Amino acid sequence: MKRTHFDDDHEAYRETVREFLAREIEPNYERWEEERLVDRSAWIAAGKSGIVGLGVPEEFGGSGVTDYRFRHIVQEEIARTGTTSFGAGLALQDDIAIPYILHLGTEDQKARWLPALATGERIGAIAMTEPGAGSDLQGVKTTAVREGDEWVINGQKTFITNGIHSDLVIVVCRTDPNAGSKGFSLIVVERDTPGFGRGRKLHKVGLAAQDTAELVFEDARVPAGNLLGTEGRGFVHLMEYPIGRAYVDARIQTIYGGTTEIMKEIIGRDIAAGYA
Repeated sequence: MKRTHFDDDHEAYRETVREFLAREIEPNYERWEEERLVDRSAWIAAGKSGIVGLGVPEEFGGSGVTDYRFRHIVQEEIARTGTTSFGAGLALQDDIAIPYILHLGTEDQKARWLPALATGERIGAIAMTEPGAGSDLQGVKTTAVREGDEWVINGQKTFITNGIHSDLVIVVCRTDPNAGSKGFSLIVVERDTPGFGRGRKLHKVGLAAQDTAELVFEDARVPAGNLLGTEGRGFVHLMEYPIGRAYVDARIQTIYGGTTEIMKEIIGRDIAAGYA
């Protein structure tokens, strides 16, 4: 069945994405899988080609695209080429890190962080999962204590996408240990923050080149102005922006479609036709 939800502009952009992947990603992908990390140069190339930062407003250096179908096309083409280790990190940037800063950030924060995220010069991550809690937010033990004009952060995170390369990490912290779900806040930690370090680059069954790492915070001192959103509303903020969940749905669909096309090539016909 022919799809009708993409118009000529979408298909023209699809050609841009295909050319970018063929030029910058596919020739290097096998090496990255062996090295277990996508080069940072891929991010810069993605920025120059208009593949990353689509949703960042033009005033902050992005394309100002609000039509999610364009980002869906990026995921479709990545699935078609089987370069999903690159795609996972890119999607984390475009569909999670950037939207949180765009919707929760102050004007000063957006001016500081969005331009470099839009060009791929800086890479974003979000740190929720912990060794003893998984992704159960109620079990988060990482703390942030206010001391004057700083937050002092202590704790560990694991399975963090973009963890090794990350320049900005949105960290889920407990800022009030006695407030239950109202005791969480989101604080942005930048790469060179004293007390912030990387642990292991994690091995996985698949997606070898996808940047997945442990993060460690030992008395990491962060300016008070790096609080993202409202103190004590971190849990609510994480639930408020469903675009990240839309990305998961789109990614599942595109990977399924890409896998089906590969199987059709192997079998030599439409899979369903074999059961007709």
